[in-house]
Amino acid sequence: MKLKVITLGDKRLRQKSVPIADPSDPKIREFTKDLANTMYQSDGVGIAAPQVGKNIRVVVIGVKSGPLVMINPSISRKSWRQVEAEEGCLSVPGVFGLVRRSRSLLVSFYDAHGTKQKLKAEGMFARVIQHEVDHLNGVLFIDRTKKYTKTVNNRKKI
Repeated sequence: MKLKVITLGDKRLRQKSVPIADPSDPKIREFTKDLANTMYQSDGVGIAAPQVGKNIRVVVIGVKSGPLVMINPSISRKSWRQVEAEEGCLSVPGVFGLVRRSRSLLVSFYDAHGTKQKLKAEGMFARVIQHEVDHLNGVLFIDRTKKYTKTVNNRKKI
């Protein structure tokens, strides 16, 4: 099922999300399936629960093998080296800007089955993780951008 993506101006995007007490809860697993469907149907590369109005610490990222579910993700280490690149967001439609983020990171999380995982991410994958974890903390990419690169459909710059 496709969920409704909320957009800039909705107060829920600015709230800090709460951790999931039981990452193996079947209701969470069902929610992550809907979240993944929403991401794919919206042409996104990642999506966080707050973007559909749920202030819980759940993220889904599209990877080659399918949707990667991250429950209660925690970035434990970021590289000092940063890279600036263009970002956009399903919750800020039509706006893009340059954002400086760490080139690599180490993240721990629970997967869709409630199993503890840890992985190292680099490049675009690391960027998407940082972008989505920001959502869990009520931060949008427009808070981090220094320069807007383009807007679509004559949308005013933020």
